[in-house]
Amino acid sequence: MQRTGRRTAVLAALTTAVLCAAPAVAAAAPPPSTIDVSATTVRAGDTLTVTEQLTNPTDFTVTGAKAALYVKEKPIADVLDLVSCTGAIAPCAPYLSSFRGGVGDLGAGESRTVTWTLHLKDDVEPGQFTLQHQFAGDNYAFDVEDGPVVTIAAPAKADVKIALTGTPHAGLVARVDYVITVSNTGPASATGVRVTANPGTARTITAATGCTRSGATLTCAIGTLAPGATATAKFTSEGGFFAWGAFTATAQRTASAPADPNVANDSASKKCSAYTGLFVQC
Repeated sequence: MQRTGRRTAVLAALTTAVLCAAPAVAAAAPPPSTIDVSATTVRAGDTLTVTEQLTNPTDFTVTGAKAALYVKEKPIADVLDLVSCTGAIAPCAPYLSSFRGGVGDLGAGESRTVTWTLHLKDDVEPGQFTLQHQFAGDNYAFDVEDGPVVTIAAPAKADVKIALTGTPHAGLVARVDYVITVSNTGPASATGVRVTANPGTARTITAATGCTRSGATLTCAIGTLAPGATATAKFTSEGGFFAWGAFTATAQRTASAPADPNVANDSASKKCSAYTGLFVQC
């Protein structure tokens, strides 16, 4: 028993001595450049932010250090517009197939950060591209590194649908009350929705709700519609006591964003007939 105990103590002492004598593992040197992208799924016309950090892992000063940004598949200026950058000591600018921003001399272990604001070109096609980054200097340049793959999604669409109903009223002036129903069937939200309406030949607009009048034309500013949302606007027209014959009121989507994929439902009409002001049928 005593021998076994002595052996265990000796082994423990040897293990401790080996561990204490083992050399410390050196910390990994930081990469010379890294990037962080605000979004990796974008659409044509979007703005994205890229934050690029430079760190000098060498034991010497890199003179004229610059943050460089590329697109792997083609020149970056074919895909992105340079809006602005911060952290550079001079304006960032295109350079050959890259964008570059100078940060001055960078001593051993020092870091600098450049933040790029970029605009995805309006006519860029859906697909993917790879952002690349580099720490480049006048006396030394590190390798170009792949960053994230950015997906260009298909343009968002919002289908705005127009409907028009008319309710005639007995009286002396061939009055008809109309309701314009504007719906967004999606898939995206619709903004800046605007509709124009016309009461038809020989008709006078006498009242309107949600629209403004300019002569015989109504402009209805609907605004923003979430997917599945509906809004209404109303107007009334009269033809007078001697009104006679058919007339057709119309409503038409004239503006909305993003693109409307279905123009077939962008307008609606309602035909009515007057038989003097006393009787109107729709």
